[in-house]
Formats: sequence, C-alpha cells, structure tokens
Amino acid sequence: MSLSRYAFTIKPQEALLIVITLFWGGTFLAVQYAVTMSGPFFFVGLRFATAGLAVALLSLRVLNDITWLEIKAGGVIGIAIALGYSLQTWGLQFIPSSKSAFITAMYVPLVPLLQWLCLGRIPGLMPCIGIALAFSGLLLLAGPEGNMLALGKGEIITLASAVAIAAEIILISAWAGKVDVRRVTVVQLLTASLVSFAAMIPSGESIPTLSPGLLLVALGLGIFSAIIQVVMNWAQRSVSPTRATVIYTGEPVWAGVFGRLAGERLPLLTLFGGALIVLGVLVSELKLKKKKAPLPAPENSIKQSEG
Repeated sequence: MSLSRYAFTIKPQEALLIVITLFWGGTFLAVQYAVTMSGPFFFVGLRFATAGLAVALLSLRVLNDITWLEIKAGGVIGIAIALGYSLQTWGLQFIPSSKSAFITAMYVPLVPLLQWLCLGRIPGLMPCIGIALAFSGLLLLAGPEGNMLALGKGEIITLASAVAIAAEIILISAWAGKVDVRRVTVVQLLTASLVSFAAMIPSGESIPTLSPGLLLVALGLGIFSAIIQVVMNWAQRSVSPTRATVIYTGEPVWAGVFGRLAGERLPLLTLFGGALIVLGVLVSELKLKKKKAPLPAPENSIKQSEG
C-alpha cells in the first residue's frame, strides 16, 4: 500500500492563509500594546483609515463605477466591523491578548446561532454541538479570578465584539455576489474608520499624543489589515469555507503562543477553556454526510453466482 495516497497536500492559497493567520494571531499583542498609548476608538479609527486608503489606492480604476447598493452594503458591514474591532480593542485593556483571541474565536459558532435567532434558520446537529462546546469553554475562561459563571468586564466586552463579528459575516454573505469586492471593501473600511472616530465623542475619548510608537503600530496594522482582506478574497476563491475556517482556527492558538512569549501566563483551566472554544469552532464547521444506499447487484451477476 502506497503512503502517497495519504500525503497531506497544501495549496499555495492555503499556505498563504496559514501565514496570514499566524501574523493575525500576533496582532492581538500589538493592539494590546497600542491601547497603552491610545483610547480604543481612536486607534481603531486610525487603523481602518490606513487600511481603507491603502485598498482605495489599489482600486482607483474601479471606484468610478461604484453603485448605491455597494455603498449601502459597505456602510452597514462597516458599522459591524467598527463595533467588532472597537469592542475587541476596548476589552484588551482588561484581559490578556491570548484570552481575548480565544473569546473572539467564538464568532464562528455564533454565526449559526444568530442565523437561527434573526433569520429562523435552525442550525444542524454539528453547529449545535460546536455552540455547546464553545460556551462551555467560555465558562472556563470566566472572570478575572477564574470564578465559574462570573464573566469580568473584559470578557463581556470581548464577547460582544464576537457577536458583532458574527453579524458582519452574516451581512457579507447576504450581499455576496451582488457587489464588487474591491469597491465594497473600500466603503467597509472607511465606514469602520468614521464610525470609530465618531464614537470618541459620546465616550469622552480624547485624541492621544501621536507618538512614533502609536503611529507605527496603527499604520502597520492598517496596511496589514488591507493585505489580509485582499489575500482572503483571493485565496477563498479556491479554498472551501470549511477548510478556510479550520485554518483560521489557528488564530487564537498563535495568539496564545505570542502571548506566552511576551510573558502572559494563563491558568491551566483557562487554557482548557480556550481549547474547548477552538474545538467548538472546528466541530461547528463539520458536515454529517448521509450514507448512500448500496446499489443493487446487476441481475446477470446474481445468476452467474448462483450457477
């Protein structure tokens, strides 16, 4: 028996997604560093302004044909993006980056749950199991002192960001195939930036000192966000959503690795909770295949066997 039949092959597109996911995991630590110098809303606004301008410069030829549907879709999705990333950044002021990454990963099992609550689409068996595993993991990631059923401020804020990100995914799916990816991406990113800057007013957040460190992190993450968006849109044309999700599941794992290298030390129970969330993400994307009924044997072959 040849072992080549069982060789694990990776497409170039999948390899790029793995690299993107690795660096994506490191962004949690970078954002946590940034919020020591800036409020969450200003930083997210600056980050997405950079990303939006970068994508706009690459899309100048197609922006003239933008439609009202693309403006509407990009605007609504941009609001969801602003909520998701602003809340996630706010939460990083209270919890370690690795814990934030694990809680944020709950957006995957939350998608079928939101589809059920908002659209009446009842999730299948595997998504239900995934939701149960992920929420069990969340309980183990509970409050600052590990008390069960006692989520702290940072955990609650980050969980709200996961809900917003799940809503973003549902909204993107609703308009998929109806809009130009480049044009709608520009509107999304710039809307997210404007909403985040506007949120500074009711929150009472002031403009921070624009230190070289803050500008470097914001501009770097902004450009990286633009690269992520372009690579994901390109790679997922030939990579199935399920396989892509499995690759993205590595994000909180890498965040945990980078957090560990930076000196974060999560309790064993917390790490187990994070592992349950990752398992829940994977399980929620599995599909049960029904066994096909065996085809009846040809009549001639039955007669031959009887003879």
